[in-house]
Amino acid sequence: MIRQKLLMMFALVLSVSLFAAACGGSDSDTEEASDSDTTTTTEAEDEPEAEAEAEEPEAEEDTDDQQAVDTTLDEEELEELGSDDVEESAVASGDPVPGGTLVLGSTQVPRHLNGVVQSGYATAVPGTQLNASPLLFDDEFNPQPYLAESWEVAEDGLSVTLNLVEGAVFHDGVPITSADVAFSMLAARDNHPFKTMFAPVSDVETPDPQTAIVRLSQPHPAILLAMSPGLLPIIPKHIFDDGQDLKTHPRNTEDFVGSGPFRLTEYEAGSIIRMEKFEDFFIPERPYLDEIIIEITPDPNSIVLGLENGTTHVSASLGAAANILRLQDNEDVVVTAQGHEAIGQVTWLEFNVADPILSDVRVRQAIGYAIDRDFLADVIQQGTQFPLTTGIVAASPFHNPDTEHYDVDIEAAKALLAEAGYAEGEISLAVDYIPPGQQADAEYIVQALGDIGINAELNVSPDFPTWAGRVAAGEHQLTVNNVWNWGDPVIGVHRTYLSDNRVGAIWTNNTGYENAEVDALLDKAGKTFDRDERIALYGEFQDIVADEVPIYFLTNPPF
Repeated sequence: MIRQKLLMMFALVLSVSLFAAACGGSDSDTEEASDSDTTTTTEAEDEPEAEAEAEEPEAEEDTDDQQAVDTTLDEEELEELGSDDVEESAVASGDPVPGGTLVLGSTQVPRHLNGVVQSGYATAVPGTQLNASPLLFDDEFNPQPYLAESWEVAEDGLSVTLNLVEGAVFHDGVPITSADVAFSMLAARDNHPFKTMFAPVSDVETPDPQTAIVRLSQPHPAILLAMSPGLLPIIPKHIFDDGQDLKTHPRNTEDFVGSGPFRLTEYEAGSIIRMEKFEDFFIPERPYLDEIIIEITPDPNSIVLGLENGTTHVSASLGAAANILRLQDNEDVVVTAQGHEAIGQVTWLEFNVADPILSDVRVRQAIGYAIDRDFLADVIQQGTQFPLTTGIVAASPFHNPDTEHYDVDIEAAKALLAEAGYAEGEISLAVDYIPPGQQADAEYIVQALGDIGINAELNVSPDFPTWAGRVAAGEHQLTVNNVWNWGDPVIGVHRTYLSDNRVGAIWTNNTGYENAEVDALLDKAGKTFDRDERIALYGEFQDIVADEVPIYFLTNPPF
């Protein structure tokens, strides 16, 4: 019996890895496979994006020390993933082997499967298998063909021409045309929580069924990146353009018809998502896998047990840091953070600045002085995460390492609270968090606030949709949150801070923060291709946010 090696990846890197391996894109030999192509290493994915040129991750000087988790994958160590009936010789050689079922464990419950109008891991992981996008990206974040076999960006940066492949069809057999690309992009512009991602798109022209011309009102340094699998799934116009609200469209879950390598065969909300190989997928002999099953459970410990006994093949939903360390000691499990820089995962404490107490910047600053991010990373997360000082991760070229940050100073915190007019014990706050994975962080924050005389308690949501609904509606005071940079700040960072992006959806401006100078800096950084200018603009932005503290940055999780 072949010893089974299980790869545990994170977030969208997982989904794009699954996708690229299953589809056999032009760079599939450099992507971690979800299927037979498992002798390679994991790279960028859809959450996973960094701008093709400007966003290639460049580690800061201290990143060499950030090796709490072993991220090295030896190609000779990795064996076939997700199939017990694979020929041993094929596994040893790393040759792709058709067939098999991949079982993915997740604690995340998607609201639905339509990534045109919904962001997040829970939607994107199945979504990148159910749908194709115009472009893929290789391990150096260069765009590669997918539904678009070629493309051209105008010299003035105000248009992108996409030339689509011939013969691609949706899961119902209807041809995929430029009209579907136009419909999907404009729908994402008008509905997706990442407002700035397609905001500059003024129109999408369709001179013929295989050509789409994207017209831009201003240059967009991340426009190609925005056409990657987790950000722009191409959905069928003939189904979704029926006058119904896309956010609540019944076909978002029922009989979902996509454009990708797998088609939906079963969907039980909060329980299982089953996807079967689409036999008419436009890339020959792809996907390799016969089936992908996403098993959803609120209990990460059961997922860990599944990884250990081989009934679960891959997961990013590992729960407590102790589970990660436990799995690292298991010779039959591969734990990796490789490729993580592509998505730039961030854990932070988010303030509702409309709250009467938290509207005072002195209170927010006091809380900043109370929290020990090093303790969080080294003790609470047992060295599996890295301290974070700004909202742009250190691997990004736009990270400002010189931005001042709050170090623990209990006396300074108490002085700020007194200056704001609060006596010890006078403030009471509720701390929300995404269940179940962020409970340990939230419990520490409750304790840290107690150290400066704030009465704090946990507000426990039973599941992700409940938490997301509360935060999107502004019903929280402060919450631990997990957000991704998505490679380029235009896509993953602007959405949190722009004052006109308070749209009542999760992972938008849920703090209620408003600063005209920040708006202007982000607007300027989002319309220039000059890398140095963007670095300077984002550096100034990070300094302002550090001073006004609408968000306190905690850690950078490796997966």
